[in-house]
Amino acid sequence: MKKIDRIPDTGQQWYKDAKYGLFIHWGLYAILAGEYKGQKTDHISEWIMNTLNIPVEEYEKLAGEFCSQQFCADELVRMAKESWGMKYIVFTSKHHEGFAMYHSKCSPYNVVDATPCGRDILKELADACHKYGMKLGLYYSQAQDWHEPDGYMANTMMENEKPPVDNDAKDFQRYLDNKVKPQLKELLTGYGEISLIWFDTPMGMTREQSMECISLVKSLQPDCIISGRIGNQLGDYMTTGDNFIPRLPFDGDWELPATLNDTWGYNKDDNNWKEPEQIIRTLVKICSRGGNYLLNVGPRADGSIPEKSVEILNTVGQYLHENGEGIYGTQKLGIYPYELDWGEFTGKPHRMFIHVFKPCKGLGMMNLSANVKKAYLLRDGSELAYKVEETCEGDSMVTVELPQELRRQAYYCVCLETEEEWPVFEPLRG
Repeated sequence: MKKIDRIPDTGQQWYKDAKYGLFIHWGLYAILAGEYKGQKTDHISEWIMNTLNIPVEEYEKLAGEFCSQQFCADELVRMAKESWGMKYIVFTSKHHEGFAMYHSKCSPYNVVDATPCGRDILKELADACHKYGMKLGLYYSQAQDWHEPDGYMANTMMENEKPPVDNDAKDFQRYLDNKVKPQLKELLTGYGEISLIWFDTPMGMTREQSMECISLVKSLQPDCIISGRIGNQLGDYMTTGDNFIPRLPFDGDWELPATLNDTWGYNKDDNNWKEPEQIIRTLVKICSRGGNYLLNVGPRADGSIPEKSVEILNTVGQYLHENGEGIYGTQKLGIYPYELDWGEFTGKPHRMFIHVFKPCKGLGMMNLSANVKKAYLLRDGSELAYKVEETCEGDSMVTVELPQELRRQAYYCVCLETEEEWPVFEPLRG
């Protein structure tokens, strides 16, 4: 992880409490679905223009095929909130391909003017978010734009041989002034409250150029928070590498962007789906280390969400429906000195939540020092017996006894109410 010289802080309590958000990657790349002229990409599908070296004039033609007849913003936002338990949505208003998924007045290369569907997808999504009280964030690729001559293009991960792109020869400032800033202004003045701008891949942006974007965002919507990928360590929160979880708790606000399979944009051949249980464990682990989990879906070209994505998110949502008190609004605890294969801890003042991922006869937590007042199953409030004692070696020990029917179960949460505001994890002794 890159060295951080400051503790990032959004200053927004909603973000600190949210813990779980929905990423949506949708653009022209969904039409190709990972394959161009019989060649399949081995890389993430939303990068197919770059990795398969598709000429701009060829890629532009995809806009004429874009049709969103199965997209229903109202249904998607309602599911995200009520069934999946998400607290915010981040939508790709413009990815590296340079295509705007909203009605941009400063570029005709957009979903209204360049496609037969003629729908302002972002407007529909924003209206649904405001209707359901869902926080809306927008992904915007501020540095890479493969459609624009002066936009940056990554030279890595190209599957077709071609000469390296000379980004230094481009007039990036011209691109920043003529496309990025006007489009950011459109996004922040035409779609109501925008809670977050998710910038990405800053590449060669200078500190001054990052600050130009930040200043514009804050001048239009002061409460809009900015992702760490604005570059130059200037974001309001730290963004990890894709699908990479910090090994230890992190001071400050942070977020992990992650996929349900191996790609972000839709790929018809990517069936390497994560199991719901893996998603739940990852979510709890992230919360235990103080972060947020931004989990992605990649709609098909017609706007429908892959059925497997819905199935996985519904299962995770059921866990949150029963155990959300141990997720939303929690804070990181200290570093527990033992590796537990059966669970993870999250916390709130005077409450410690024990998330249990496998059948256990009892929950024994050595080197946990706490004056426990009550133990109960979070999903229904049923009280559980417990012991607070010392081991023969003199270490603190808290044990929660489990009834027979619970010993055969997995994926539930136990709450310990404590006299202390926070439990103490005692270090190992020689």
